[in-house]
Amino acid sequence: MRAWMALAALAVVCVLAAGQGARAQQATSYVQIEAQPTRAEAEVRARAYAGAFAEVNGFRLASGWWAIALGPFAREVAAARLAELRRERLIPPDSFLAEERSYGPRFWPPAEPAPATPGGTAAAGDAAPGTAGGDRPPEVASAAPGTAAPAPAPAPAPAAAAQADETVAEARRSEAALSRAEREALQVALQWKGFYGAAVDGAFGSGTRAAMSAWQADRGYEPTGVLTGRQRAELLAGYEAEIAALGLETVRDEPTGIAATLPLALVEFAGYAPPYARFEPRDGSGLRIRLLSQTGGGPALAALYAAVAASPSMPPDGPRALGPTSFTIRGIGPAGESLAYAETRGGLIKGYLVDWDGRATARMPRVLDALRAGFQPFGTHALDPGHGTPLAVDRTALMAGVEPAAPLRARSGVFVDAAGAVLTTAEAVAGCGRIMLDAAYPADVVHRDAARGLAVLRPQAPLSPRGVASLRAEAPALPVAVAVAGFSWGEVLPRPVLTFGRIAAAGGLDGAEGRARLDLAALAGDAGGPVLDAGGAVVGILLTAGGEQDGRLLPAGVAEAADAAAAATVMAAAGLAPRPPETAGALAADELARVADRMTVLVTCWP
Repeated sequence: MRAWMALAALAVVCVLAAGQGARAQQATSYVQIEAQPTRAEAEVRARAYAGAFAEVNGFRLASGWWAIALGPFAREVAAARLAELRRERLIPPDSFLAEERSYGPRFWPPAEPAPATPGGTAAAGDAAPGTAGGDRPPEVASAAPGTAAPAPAPAPAPAAAAQADETVAEARRSEAALSRAEREALQVALQWKGFYGAAVDGAFGSGTRAAMSAWQADRGYEPTGVLTGRQRAELLAGYEAEIAALGLETVRDEPTGIAATLPLALVEFAGYAPPYARFEPRDGSGLRIRLLSQTGGGPALAALYAAVAASPSMPPDGPRALGPTSFTIRGIGPAGESLAYAETRGGLIKGYLVDWDGRATARMPRVLDALRAGFQPFGTHALDPGHGTPLAVDRTALMAGVEPAAPLRARSGVFVDAAGAVLTTAEAVAGCGRIMLDAAYPADVVHRDAARGLAVLRPQAPLSPRGVASLRAEAPALPVAVAVAGFSWGEVLPRPVLTFGRIAAAGGLDGAEGRARLDLAALAGDAGGPVLDAGGAVVGILLTAGGEQDGRLLPAGVAEAADAAAAATVMAAAGLAPRPPETAGALAADELARVADRMTVLVTCWP
């Protein structure tokens, strides 16, 4: 008997152990990628992540925070997934493995299916009407609230909605019957309307009561701080109507690698103009949005910041901030406003530019809240420069696709010190309201010598040019072969062009000293560019090229330059010491082009 009992006990132990082993094998793990203090914020972020990953889940934590995680996976699979996504920089670097038992109730995915895409939105894969090159519109991934709040609130309970009117006591009793989701929905609507700024937690404390009172007063009701059933229905209906009026949707754009919440009732996809996906005004809304996607790290981000801030399309007034990994620029002007945001991560720069006029002003706080909350870069790629119709401007990594108006003139210059001082022609900077170097860096004239036809510029913030000119002081034996480096066609090409010719004679066309006559087919944009000898040293600065000069039409192939002595004199007057040449030998053509590219700068003059 004892033996039988022992065997039975052993069998029970084995069964229990087997069950525990099976449960251990079935235990699931998650990759926790983020946590937010409120459910509202967590739902917005979960929605954004759902645009990039299929396995997004959200859980309430014991701490009261709300976790966003990928899974479930077996632990080994979860560990491999965590390592892979960290390596590809698709998730935050502090993401970690978490066990299912550490999570409370699930809040994401939502229990109800997302609302259907409104009619009229182009489906993924259909060509957008009127877009060049057969650009396909981005995918509308899901409905989105567009602010740090959950999806459109559920309707109140039918009994509450039908309630004709209530006393405060009756309103309190009907309010007590609301579910937590319905209470949170009211807070979300109050938040959207601008009356509530605290956490969406379903708890009607003093902050929520004050918001209800403010809403009631604004609507002409007695400010009791307790909403009747009719008032709750009115608040929620107004919120949902505004969401529908803006057409807020989460758009997932594969070519740019950006998911964003956009007001598709106000803008429509218009194609790609690298580095942008363009969304133009719909029905005269006065709103334009561009999603920005390009390669680059910190230096390129700083250059982009300078370019956007100085662009004529950005109003000059308004706050702006540049950090090591992101920037924000707000421009405020009489004709409209603009907002630019960009961030760099993993060698990519992604962001958005928004422009609007008075027709869109009243809606913009909510539109901008939606864009901020729903903006989510994904993937490891930027928009291909050959995708769509590229913008016909920019110096690589400097202009970064900013659409400028036309300058008064575009000329060339040469870096002459390590802080970015530039020597160019006096004509290049005459009558300018604003001067830009490489279309990105504002500069000031620090010295002008009209007699020698030269000017020295200083960038408003110190630069670190890739190359600095060396000046060959001794006059070469004539004639001598030279090359002029310059932006022959202004902003059209991103790199300077080398034009080969020779210095034919000393003295200007009128015999003036300090000048030289060149047999060289330069263009107007080359003026201000360095005249280089075979070793890459500067022996002059181009002043004029064939064309009209002082009322006379010069023959093609004739140009005039300030010689090295004149250039040295002007630099000395500006407190600059010319660098002597480091080599005396001739360079191969490709090496000469490389040296020229590093020292030559585009100079644009703006009204």
